[in-house]
Amino acid sequence: MTTHTRRTVLGASIAAVGAGALASYAGSGSPAGSGASTASASPAGPGPRTVTRSQPRPGPPAAARPAGRGDGHGGGHGGGHGPGGYVSPSGPEVEAAERARGSGPLRRFTLTATEASLDLGGPTVRSWAYDGMLPGRELRITKGDILQLTLANHLPQATTLHSHGVRLRCDMDGVPGLTQSSIRPGADFTYRFAVSHPGTYWVHSHSGMQLDRGLYAPLIVEDPREPLSYDKEWVVVLDDWVDGVDGSTPDAVFAQLSHGRGMADMGEGHQDSGHAMPGGGAHEPGGRTSTGPSRILHGSRSRMLRSPGGHVDYPYYLVNGRVPDAPSVFRARPGDRIRLRIINAGAETAFRVALGGHQMTVTHTDGYPVEHRRTDALLLGMAERYDVLVTAKDGVFPLVALAEGKNAKALAVLRTGSGRRPGPGVHPAELDGRVVPARRLVPDESVAFCDRAPDRELRFRMTGDMRRFNWSFDHQPYSLDQRHPIREGERVRLTLVNSTDMWHPMHLHGHTFGLAGIDAAGARKDTALVLPHRKLVVDFNADNPGLWMLHCHNQYHSESGMMTILGYRT
Repeated sequence: MTTHTRRTVLGASIAAVGAGALASYAGSGSPAGSGASTASASPAGPGPRTVTRSQPRPGPPAAARPAGRGDGHGGGHGGGHGPGGYVSPSGPEVEAAERARGSGPLRRFTLTATEASLDLGGPTVRSWAYDGMLPGRELRITKGDILQLTLANHLPQATTLHSHGVRLRCDMDGVPGLTQSSIRPGADFTYRFAVSHPGTYWVHSHSGMQLDRGLYAPLIVEDPREPLSYDKEWVVVLDDWVDGVDGSTPDAVFAQLSHGRGMADMGEGHQDSGHAMPGGGAHEPGGRTSTGPSRILHGSRSRMLRSPGGHVDYPYYLVNGRVPDAPSVFRARPGDRIRLRIINAGAETAFRVALGGHQMTVTHTDGYPVEHRRTDALLLGMAERYDVLVTAKDGVFPLVALAEGKNAKALAVLRTGSGRRPGPGVHPAELDGRVVPARRLVPDESVAFCDRAPDRELRFRMTGDMRRFNWSFDHQPYSLDQRHPIREGERVRLTLVNSTDMWHPMHLHGHTFGLAGIDAAGARKDTALVLPHRKLVVDFNADNPGLWMLHCHNQYHSESGMMTILGYRT
């Protein structure tokens, strides 16, 4: 991934914020070419680079609805399903919430989802990626910017894009059939929304099993008043990889796990991803059938997760798109203070992460600041992010991401001096040291929720088992007709009871929640682990109207049905 120095990043950020703002930003989705400022972003590569931005120019008011392209088949509002009496993803309540986020310089990016040949550092695989890169190139903006992101679909399937963790307007959330129509092959769609909070986020496909290919990229939102002091940034993206290895595809793996059951009954965006076949194959677009060896993981066990580590036996685990035999190398000087932004982009793997020879100071989780806490290692479920600070020592050090419960590792290297590169089997002592769980992190005073009794309580029970692979909430698989009502202005308490023998990383779209309960300190997050036969209690403010998904971020669990919808009443 890219290296950023503290000085060049903040210099560009502050200049951009002071340069001006758009006049009269009224909503999202205006087509590209509206005459506002542009972000200049080069492809990721080794070594430092400066993020530069041109001077913003006043532009016309944005259109009040999402922008499709061409004949209008690229995308658009898809929230017409389900019962009445709920806020529409493009309704006036959504427009009002977006206006309240303010306006700022417009930052334009384009991602092209395409088939690609990807070099993983030796193994080369055919897969799908944004602009043929793994991970996709970093998107870097500043708090207060308007992000305009055009997704061009050059895939043989429909797709969408979700900006994970960002509190954005509902019709830009990227859930097919709910907040937008899928982007058909050959079409494109422009996502446009205000970004009101800094932090470490990421974008990824929200269609079928596409996330378990290469359709993801980091999204970094800088703080123009950054309180942290550091010299360099290291963006670290973790992944588990199966696509294109010996004929395997995520759709075929899902078919193996689900005994050939498809998702054709779950609405738009799910039947698009391939149709499961008995016997472990899957029909791919164009009539091609993908097969491959069995990828079902047997005998997995994690003490930390108190359950199997997962269901899928991945052939590779990656840091920034590289296998451990050919790791990416981050270069710094002894004494440099480095900010690591760690993103778990995996589909089915929790990673325990440590930097050999160093302690880490946790500063943020899921983009929100916490009271600083020292730790030896971190545990990241799928889609979780942590920011940490380290002071680099002199030498060569392994950054190891242990695939929890799967007896495998991913590896990157920090080099500040001479020395041999660590081998792929390296196991730093810090991996077995202290791990600070998210519930023990205390939110920074600036983002802590005030004490307030919940106005509404919703309770969900996670159900399902490995044998039948029937993951769901309350034995009800996902349907577009589901709505769990909430109202704007409420403090909502979610109690998530895990009655299964597996762990689940639970994600709420469009909001952040505070970890609640007698053993939680209240850290702000959007994704959190629920261990087997335990419960997670979270509170959030209902301040972002629309229709929002709550789901497990194990991609194989969500596609089997562990998703539901929270809907704001009109």
